[in-house]
Amino acid sequence: MTRTKNSGRRGRSRGPYGNRHGGQFGPPGMRRGPMGMMGRPMPPHGGGMNRNGPPLTHYAFDPVMVEPHFGKADPPKCESELNDALLKKTQQLTPTAVEQGSVQNLVSKMESVLESLILSPTGLNIPVEEVRPVGSFKKGTMLAGHPVADLVVILKETPAAADIENLANKVQEKLKEATPKEDFPTQANEGGFNTTSSERALVRVLVTTLPKNLFEVDAEKHVDAKLLEGALATIRHARWFEENASHTTIRFLIRLLKDLKKRFTGLAGLTPWLIDLLAFKSATGPNNTSLPITTAFRRALQLVAAGCFLPGSVGIIDPCESGQVRAHSVLGLEEQDLLCLTAQTILRTLSHGAFNEILAIDGASASLDTDITSWGGTIVTPGQPAYNKEEHKKESELLEQQNGGTTAEKKETEAAKAT
Repeated sequence: MTRTKNSGRRGRSRGPYGNRHGGQFGPPGMRRGPMGMMGRPMPPHGGGMNRNGPPLTHYAFDPVMVEPHFGKADPPKCESELNDALLKKTQQLTPTAVEQGSVQNLVSKMESVLESLILSPTGLNIPVEEVRPVGSFKKGTMLAGHPVADLVVILKETPAAADIENLANKVQEKLKEATPKEDFPTQANEGGFNTTSSERALVRVLVTTLPKNLFEVDAEKHVDAKLLEGALATIRHARWFEENASHTTIRFLIRLLKDLKKRFTGLAGLTPWLIDLLAFKSATGPNNTSLPITTAFRRALQLVAAGCFLPGSVGIIDPCESGQVRAHSVLGLEEQDLLCLTAQTILRTLSHGAFNEILAIDGASASLDTDITSWGGTIVTPGQPAYNKEEHKKESELLEQQNGGTTAEKKETEAAKAT
């Protein structure tokens, strides 16, 4: 089938995220067939090189999208045990009503204080424009044992470190006035401040400014522009999630992936935004149908294991960035390699029924990513890295120069580290 110039233009002009964004499963300029996107990937903006890394050469193999084209040698495998294990683990990862109540209580108090400061900014160096809830508590993906919520405070002018300190002190003062019996320990940092309650809940506040003020940031006087832009990025991410990814299966999968990241060091490169996008893609089937949690969990591992986040892969296009930015372009080459080989090892053990060990259910655990294990007589050896920093020094330096910390995801990561 010959791809015409006009069809290419049509592909670049439409997408579920607006005129400048690509489709759900790949960038624009691709023809769609019964198995999803087909044909050679077209580089962003029609160039031969991807501005965020090496040339785009492939899409990761997606078993769900190509399923109609592959016959099954055996009857469908019963997934009831895996389904029960995933649901059980999800229940363990879901915060208790007490944890959610303690966080909600502190969030409500913080929002009330900040809204009062919007109406009466007396004592503030810079007036507050708006307050937005973001992060895992807002999305409904908070983990048990981690009672943390996030707020973004937008100031009317560009803040300096002293302005953040001033805002933090004023918020603490107002909280203590409303609840005299509590002290509400508050600590300011480079990008905002943290406030805790006697119920051990924590609210992290990211401070930013109006987008128009970002052009006037003075590096010697104001807060780092990357932190300010990163806080604004969290607002876009929270809005996109609320509009597109609020299905229960997606939230369950996000919790499961966060838990895997905590227990497998090779998955440490997965940022919160990457996990959100991977969970959305994995739990969403053809025609935007919702997939079962077993299929979604296995598909997430399959996509990463197939190289979804490797240098030449189209990966997942960031729906909150213009210019067809690949979400995984914020990762270094070593992180991309570790993600792939760790997912491959986990997937191989999963195929032999090791889901209790993978999920760490009922005390079952094993160093699957570092030790040689045996499952019913089948030996599974952990994957070995393909990337070597010394051997691939030039590639690493090129990637760092091309990425340069320009994406909102990297800015959000830096903002999160600051809090």
